[in-house]
Order: sequence, then C-alpha cells, then structure tokens
Amino acid sequence: MALKRDNKKLPLYMISVVSRMLEVHPQTLRMYEREGFIRPQRINRQRLYSQEDIERLNLVIELTKELGVNKAGVEIILRMREKMEAMHEEMRDIMRFLEDDIKEQFENRLKNLLSQEKD
Repeated sequence: MALKRDNKKLPLYMISVVSRMLEVHPQTLRMYEREGFIRPQRINRQRLYSQEDIERLNLVIELTKELGVNKAGVEIILRMREKMEAMHEEMRDIMRFLEDDIKEQFENRLKNLLSQEKD
C-alpha cells in the first residue's frame, strides 16, 4: 500500500521536532494538549504530531502569543474554524452535485437538439 504524500493526518513528528519547528518549549505543547487544543496520536506513550496538528498548533500559538487571545477565545475560534471548514466541504459537495446536474441538463438539451436536426 502506497502512502499519500498529501495525508495531513498522518502522525510523523515527535514532540521534540515539533517544539523546534514552532519555537516553543515541549511543555507548552503538552499544556495545549491538556487544554484540548490538540490531540496528537500516541504510539507506545510517545506523542506523534501530524502536519494538520502542526498547522493547528501554529494557529493556537499565533492567537495566544501574538494576538493575546485567552483560552476561552482560542476555543471559540477553533470551534468556529472547524464549523467553517465543515460548511466549506458541504458547499464543495453541493457544487459538485450542481455541476453534475448542469452537465446532465446540457447533455439532454444537446441530445434533443441533435434529434431535432435528424428529423
């Protein structure tokens, strides 16, 4: 089975690597986990972070350290972001459905026109 390179949920990074990448202490990452901002996967008691986790942590760090947002604010922002992403995915599904429907209508009109020309 080949791994997809774009799988952002694949746990790849140990806490020491993530802390260096994000320039925060590993204890900060543990604290964010305790506060529920992040849920890294665990393999043999070792935390492993995915690219998606790192992106989320980067947002949390930006909100707290750079913008001064408190824990409650971060929770609200993260929840709103998740809802917006779910709505965005739903809109993409609707657009695909509409595209299929429009294609079908176009094909039917084309068939009707072609059948009228034959007559």
